[in-house]
Amino acid sequence: MRIREIYGIAISKGIAVDPRGEEGIRRLLNRREKDFHDLKESEQQEYDQESLRNPFSDSRILYGDPEADVNGVLAGIDMEVGEVLLADRLREKGKRIDLIISHHPEGKAMAALYDVMHVQEDELHQLGVPINVAEGLMAGRIAEVERRFMPANHNRAVDAAALLDIPMMCVHTPADNLVQDYLNRCIDEKAPETVGDIVKLLKEIPEYRESVKRNSGPKVVVGREKGSGGKIFVDMTGGTSGAKESFEKMAAAGVGTIVGMHMSELYRKEAEKHYINVVIAGHMASDSLGLNLFLDELERRGVEITPCSGLMRFSRL
Repeated sequence: MRIREIYGIAISKGIAVDPRGEEGIRRLLNRREKDFHDLKESEQQEYDQESLRNPFSDSRILYGDPEADVNGVLAGIDMEVGEVLLADRLREKGKRIDLIISHHPEGKAMAALYDVMHVQEDELHQLGVPINVAEGLMAGRIAEVERRFMPANHNRAVDAAALLDIPMMCVHTPADNLVQDYLNRCIDEKAPETVGDIVKLLKEIPEYRESVKRNSGPKVVVGREKGSGGKIFVDMTGGTSGAKESFEKMAAAGVGTIVGMHMSELYRKEAEKHYINVVIAGHMASDSLGLNLFLDELERRGVEITPCSGLMRFSRL
């Protein structure tokens, strides 16, 4: 496979299961196209034109020739300078590593992470929150995340990959969309009644079962296992945590339980205040599940996958 093909598969799979639907993504890209053409020529030169084709600002080819052949990849959750050096060392030992795939964004994809958070507005609207309220709730939080990442040294790992001439890409929101869709389908099929039933369901999935062995398995952090699950909201995509004020609106919209990757103590207390149960599925396990659902497609096409950096590799072929 070529890097370009791998990147295309990631984006297309992410779009296919995006909470906004394929039609919603088309409208988003059409708006961007219009906005781009309304810019002055000097402004167009500064515009990230890749965003006219790819709706996910946190997923990009970061270094390398898109036409380069790939027979083997080193894939992990956080692929930073240490993992880039690991790739180089594995190549020295004869391992075929043609591409580094990171789940969490690096480089320009990290700097633009905030832009994918708008999907949370649509998710809140789907739960029953008026869209104007959802957009108002998220506006401040999105700006906060943008400012938080501004001083970061975004390009460290990408610079290392360039110096060692190892192609690199990241697949963030597409993989998060895949895990969210997968868990929603599992919940629809099994229809768990209690909070404990949700935990039991998660533990039947290989990545979460493995995380239990690593003392990082699914856990109830708000509520009781015997309590009713109610309306379940799987919260696995959208870049990073949304606005803490959203919990009040979700409770009013009837959400009984949130199933998430992780949650800060401040947000946990906010959920508790509004009597929303919270099941933390696990960060590395959830990211592994999403990335695995993408990597299976590469393996199906003959690409060898070498996992590292927290990736619990389970193939579903």
